[in-house]
This record gives sequence, C-alpha cells and structure tokens, in this order.
Amino acid sequence: MRIISGKFKGRRIFPPKNLPVRPTTDMSKEALFNVLNNHFSFDSLKVLDGDFGCVKFIKQVAEEYDFNIAAIKSDVFKFLEKNSNSYDIIFADPPYALDQKVFESLVLLVFKQNLLENEGMMIIEHSKYTNLDHLTHFSFKKSYGGSIFSFFEINPSEK
Repeated sequence: MRIISGKFKGRRIFPPKNLPVRPTTDMSKEALFNVLNNHFSFDSLKVLDGDFGCVKFIKQVAEEYDFNIAAIKSDVFKFLEKNSNSYDIIFADPPYALDQKVFESLVLLVFKQNLLENEGMMIIEHSKYTNLDHLTHFSFKKSYGGSIFSFFEINPSEK
C-alpha cells in the first residue's frame, strides 16, 4: 500500500497479509483524490471509513505517522444509527458481492441520520454490476476498470 499525496507521499505502508481488504488501484485512488481535491481542503476534514479487521492496523499507522485518526470497531449499521457526529467525507467500500439493497441501505441511513456536513460528500466504491444512480442525493459516478465510485451530496449538482 502506498500513500499517494501529502507530506507522506510515496511512503509505503505494509499491512498484515490477513487484512480483509481489496486494494484500490493507484490509478483509482489518484483519480478519487483528484475529485476530492477539487471539493475539499484536507487540513481539517472529518472522514468516516473503516473495517473490523483493519482497526488495529489503522491505530498502529495513525500512531506511527502521528495522524489524527480515531478507529472504532463497530457494526456499520449500528454505528450509523447511533452516531451523532457529521462528516465532511464518508467513504464506503463494502464487499462487491453484497446485495444491491445493502449498498442502498448505507446511503439511505447516512442521509436519514444527517451524518454528512452540508458541503460533504459520500463515496461508495462498488462493482459495475451495482447501480446506485437512482437514489436520492446521487450526484455523479466515475468508472475505473471494474470499479465504480458513486458520489452522493445533500444538494447534488450536475457534474
């Protein structure tokens, strides 16, 4: 895994081999961050992302690089239902094999609970076989090979 921008650009992070992750290609990550760079200043963003199996590793990396990251181990739906914070960016990268209804319910719950800041953005990475364009708050999508990033905003605008 490689950090692609910022003061640690180019640094490699070596996650344990047993982490339940699907690495996003460098091309996809760079394209995603190009989109986000046009919308946000990264100095003080509140971002929500994570996975059960990754919490320990995230905490170790945060400590090593002095990143301001809080890793919380929780079921995503229970966390979203109980959480009272709002975020600038919410990133979800569920397993591609999940039923489309699970992807849809993530989006619906985030907006029902008002978890996104007014100018915030939710991004879901999914396969080309999942279609989220019909959901309220859908703004636009970007395709990279077999992966799609769908973007959602409180007040979507034409991109």
